Amino acid sequence: MKLSKIMIIEDDPVIQGELQTLLNGNGYTTLGVRNFSTVTEQIQDEKPHLILLDIKLPGENGFALCSKIRTFSEVPIIFVTSCNTDMDELNSIMLGGDAFITKPYNTAILLAKIASLLKKTYPAQQQEKIVYGDAVLHLESSSLDYNGRSVELTKNELKILYYLFKNGGKICSRGDMIEYLWDNQLYVDDNALSVNINRIREKLAGIGLTDFIKTKHRQGYTI
Repeated sequence: MKLSKIMIIEDDPVIQGELQTLLNGNGYTTLGVRNFSTVTEQIQDEKPHLILLDIKLPGENGFALCSKIRTFSEVPIIFVTSCNTDMDELNSIMLGGDAFITKPYNTAILLAKIASLLKKTYPAQQQEKIVYGDAVLHLESSSLDYNGRSVELTKNELKILYYLFKNGGKICSRGDMIEYLWDNQLYVDDNALSVNINRIREKLAGIGLTDFIKTKHRQGYTI
């Protein structure tokens, strides 16, 4: 599955790191800008599928950058900023921005807006299934096919299998998986992941796919 590349133009390293962790955990690849004097050159070289853009930046502000980007690219741009006046939002639209989200941002809304813009901008590139071996994971229908047989999955079961498929052949730690599934490990019973994994194994065994998810003692899971 080809992952969409998102460029994060944000000068606060903490916020940039949080955004990268969030997006990487949700199936995107990310590029955090470090050198703000060559942003347009980096965009032309990297060709991101979407840009998250702050307004207050070293050197040129986000509005000026957006205007400059629009001279050579139609890449979707989401302003993610602490500037929250009506005039700020109006300027972002007038200069070519596609969405405007204020900090502190709601992660669910941000992810939904990103997914919506990517689907709208690149309809032919939307991947609806992932294949690993003879198993086919269908994202739209929340199901898995194996040798002509199919099983339906719950939302969490789909997310777990998506994470494992995305990291096929690698060991996925329990901590990373819990954080990906529920965002905050502190408020989740560790047993919840085990329960979901066992349910998935039972469902997969029901269509003849046994020993697909392997447990690595004190490390995590892998396929």
